[in-house]
Amino acid sequence: MPDVEQLWADYLLTQMPGPFIGTEWPPNWEARLADGIIAVSLGGGGSRQRGVTADRTIDIDVLAADKGQARDLAAQVSALMIAAQGTVQPGARIYDVAETSVVWLPYQPSAETDPIPRYVLVMSTVVRPA
Repeated sequence: MPDVEQLWADYLLTQMPGPFIGTEWPPNWEARLADGIIAVSLGGGGSRQRGVTADRTIDIDVLAADKGQARDLAAQVSALMIAAQGTVQPGARIYDVAETSVVWLPYQPSAETDPIPRYVLVMSTVVRPA
């Protein structure tokens, strides 16, 4: 089955100039908040038709300089992923894409640190090798 983390990170990179997009939070992420950060990771899932399609959940951390920017980036990611339904991307055919949830989750590591505006967008996808 395709590496869905890399599939979605690569797809979003072609669609969204500006924010950092990858499968992990970048080094020096605090300095990147003005442009936004989109980190794609596999959330789980199983097979719909064993050996043919895979139903995968994708967790997407969206960090930004403020809550409005983070919300707008999360909405843009969701819309772009839904628009990819029915397309063939390098190494994968995308059959189904749906937004499962979007959760406001400010990150506050300690009392001395300002909260970082963060949404976690959860998308459900069905893919197969191209």
